Amino acid sequence: MLRHDFQPGRLIAGFFLTLTGIIYAGDAGGLWETPWFAVIPLVTGGLCLAAAAGTVTHAIRHRRKSLASRGTREAPTQS
Repeated sequence: MLRHDFQPGRLIAGFFLTLTGIIYAGDAGGLWETPWFAVIPLVTGGLCLAAAAGTVTHAIRHRRKSLASRGTREAPTQS
């Protein structure tokens, strides 16, 4: 199997969408009652968290890549 980069944004989005599916499946199976509008904040919040995680991940990877391409490392400061 080929190795690939870990993508936390996709993990978070998948978790929240799976949770939404479980909530609707429980409602359809008669285990509990879920209003139709109850999962809107769940999906919206999950997608916002996924976007934030993806943005932070991209920024970190971009910074590491640019430092590696310049061949410079930040030297520790001496006092």
